[in-house]
Amino acid sequence: MMSSLFLLCSLGLSAQTNNLKTYSALSARVLAIDHQNVNEAINEAAPTFALEFGFRRQLSKIFGIMVPIKVGVIDVGELDNITISGIEVLGQLYPAGTERKISPYLHAGYGVVSERFQNVNYQIPLGLGFNFRLDGNSWFNIQGEYRISEEGKRDNVMAGIGYVYRLSNIDSDKDGIINRDDQCPDLPGPLATNGCPDTDMDGIIDENDRCPTAAGNANLGGCPDTDMDGTPDIDDKCPELVGPAEKMGCPDTDNDGVNDDVDGCPNEPGKAEMNGCPDRDGDGVIDAEDKCPDNDGPPLLNGCPDTDGDGVLNKDDKCPNLAGAAPKGCPDRDGDNVNDEDDKCPDTAGTFNGCPDTDGDGVSDDIDRCPTQASGRANDGCPEIKQEVKEHLEYAARAVRFKPGSEKLVEKSYVILSEIASIMREYPDYGLAISGHTDGIGPKTSNFALSKRRAAACRRFIVATGILESRIGSTGFGESNPIGNNASKEGRRLNRRVEFSLEPQR
Repeated sequence: MMSSLFLLCSLGLSAQTNNLKTYSALSARVLAIDHQNVNEAINEAAPTFALEFGFRRQLSKIFGIMVPIKVGVIDVGELDNITISGIEVLGQLYPAGTERKISPYLHAGYGVVSERFQNVNYQIPLGLGFNFRLDGNSWFNIQGEYRISEEGKRDNVMAGIGYVYRLSNIDSDKDGIINRDDQCPDLPGPLATNGCPDTDMDGIIDENDRCPTAAGNANLGGCPDTDMDGTPDIDDKCPELVGPAEKMGCPDTDNDGVNDDVDGCPNEPGKAEMNGCPDRDGDGVIDAEDKCPDNDGPPLLNGCPDTDGDGVLNKDDKCPNLAGAAPKGCPDRDGDNVNDEDDKCPDTAGTFNGCPDTDGDGVSDDIDRCPTQASGRANDGCPEIKQEVKEHLEYAARAVRFKPGSEKLVEKSYVILSEIASIMREYPDYGLAISGHTDGIGPKTSNFALSKRRAAACRRFIVATGILESRIGSTGFGESNPIGNNASKEGRRLNRRVEFSLEPQR
C-alpha cells in the first residue's frame, strides 16, 4: 500500500542584490519517504519521516544551487528503526523566474545518505516543486522527488511541505522599499504610502482612492471637491455650485425638489415632471404657456379643454363628446367631410350623402347595381340590355346543342357561346345565369344530372374565353320546366335547351 502522505513545514530567510537575480535563502521541510512501492522486494514497509534544512543561493533569475541536510528515522526491511542523515547538492531551474506569486521549479543533483552515521550510500534526486508567495520574503513550499540509490532497496519517493524565507533585503517592485516593509511588494509606490502606488500623490493609495488620478481629501475618499460643499466632484452634479449633499451638490432656490441647473422656473415652486414650473390645472402645460391655466386642456390646444380629444375646442365642437375629424369636430371615418351620423356610406368616401358614384351617372354606389357603367337613374343605375342582345340570348337557348345523351357540345355551339362571352364583356356589371333543361324521356334523376352537366359545360367554355368564374352560375332543372309537349318530337326538341340570362351582379 502506497504511503506518500506528508506534511511539510519550511523556514527560509533570503538575501538578494538590487537586480533581483541573486540572493540567498534558508528553508525547512517535513518529509515523508516511501521505499516499499519502488522496491518490490520489501514487504510491509512503513513510511519514513524526516526533517530537512537547506540553504539556497540563487545565481540568476532562473537558476540556483540548493544544499539540503536531512535527518530522520528509517524502518525498511533489515533496517529496523535506525537513524539516517544525508546531505546533497541540487541544481534548481525556475522556468518562470522566482518572483511570481507561484514559482514552479525542477531540480536534480547528487548526495550521500548515512545509516547510523556509519554506512553510506550515494543517491541521485530528481524532483519538482512549487513556491507560493506569502509576503515579500516569505514563501510556502511543496516538493516531490524520486531518488535513485547505488545500493539495493534504497530507491525511494520523497515528498514534503515547508517554508522558505529570503535573507537579503529584496525590492521586488524596485520602488526603493524592501519587501518586508512594502505593503504592495509587486507595485511600485512612495515611502509615504508604505510602497503602494498613489498616482495623484494625495496620500491615499490607489486601491483605496475613489479618484486615483485626481488629488482629493481623505474624508471624501480621495476625491476633490471644487465648490467645497462637502460633496465630492465625482458625485456632485453641480461641481462649481454649492448645494446640499441630498441634492447631489446642486442648489434649489425655490425648494421644489428640482435643482436650479435643470429648473425652468428656479424662483417658482413647481413640479419635477414640468421641469420645476407650476401647472395649476395639472394639464401638462405650464402656467406661463397655458391659455386656460385653470381649466384642464391638452398641450396641443395650449392647455384649453377638448372633452373628446379631437383637437377641436369644446366651444367650436358640434360633437364635443365624440372625437371626429369632420368639420366642427364630429366623427367622419371615411374622411369625406360628411359626419358619420349623416353619411349613408360612413366607411367609403363620397359626395352623394357621403357615398361615392364610381361611374358618375348620378346614382351613388350604395344603390347603383352597376357602379362601373354610367346609365342614369333608370334600371337602378344599370344600362338597359339591348333588344338584339335579348333576342340573341333567346336564340342561343335553341341553338346550343349537345351530342345525344351527353354534355359534349357539338362544334357549331362554340360560335354561339363565344358570342355570349362577347356580350358579357359589353356588360361588365352583369352576371350570367345558365340553366339546363331536358325532355321527358328517361328517368328523372338521369335527366336532372344531365341538365346540370350541360349547363356546367357551357359555363366552362365561356370561362375559358377569359370571363371571371365569379360572374357565371350554372344549374340544372331536368324535365321540370318544359316549354313544349314531350309527347311530340318537336316539343321534346324545344325542351332540350340551355337558357342564358343576364342580371346585374349587385
